[in-house]
Amino acid sequence: RFDAGELDRDFVAVVRFQGPKANGMPELHKLTTILSVLQDRGYRVALVTDGRMSGASGKIPAAIHVTPEAQDQGPIARIVDGDLIEVDLANGVLRVVSDTEAWKERPAAPCPPESMTFGRGLFEFFRQQVSGAEEGAAPFWGSAQR
Repeated sequence: RFDAGELDRDFVAVVRFQGPKANGMPELHKLTTILSVLQDRGYRVALVTDGRMSGASGKIPAAIHVTPEAQDQGPIARIVDGDLIEVDLANGVLRVVSDTEAWKERPAAPCPPESMTFGRGLFEFFRQQVSGAEEGAAPFWGSAQR
């Protein structure tokens, strides 16, 4: 979408299904370049994700490690294109500006189809057992301990 010029505007990028249970929390630093270019063009951009991003990406306003993650049908799973999202870093506020009743009725996005690769198969047990990011994404202290 960036290469096609479809992101030349103010927006909040929502990247979900990147948490410990869904995808093992891969580093999302590759987004920094794209979002930085858009910032340099004068657009106001931010990132919201249940994944992680390193401190090297400090230029971009971001809410990372959002929990509960989309895999657990957390609120991030109900965000759709066009939602107005408030990201107020100074006051620690992240919210979707929406009719409360409509929001409650909105279904969570379905989990993306999983391609079974050697790595995904190898780590399936860990993804099923891992705790949420707020609990350290520990593979032996997740759902089995609850």
